[in-house]
Amino acid sequence: MEEIDFSSDDFADIVAKDGRFNARAYALLMDVVRYLSGDDERHVTGEDILDEFKERALDQYGPLTYTVLTEWGLSCTEDIGEMMFNLVEGRRVGRDENDTAESFAGGYDFKETFLAPYQT
Repeated sequence: MEEIDFSSDDFADIVAKDGRFNARAYALLMDVVRYLSGDDERHVTGEDILDEFKERALDQYGPLTYTVLTEWGLSCTEDIGEMMFNLVEGRRVGRDENDTAESFAGGYDFKETFLAPYQT
């Protein structure tokens, strides 16, 4: 996978409204959405976003993934959902009537997914 381009958008407007999450977390999430939606900008599900987010984060940060994500303010999949709706409000992505916060609820446990595989 390619390196994430953190300089393409600083997400300052979104971070100013909701400072819980680091701009780099939004950059990672936008990278995921762009990849999944492709050139035709097709709609993607919360489950698809969570799966790809997990894969990209682990690919980029390996054993440091849990540390990086928690430093960026993320501790659960619901946080990814909150960020998605912040991106909608910030006009970075669209949504349809089927997009709900529940789509991101209980996707996976952050500690089990990002920390446990590297513990001995």
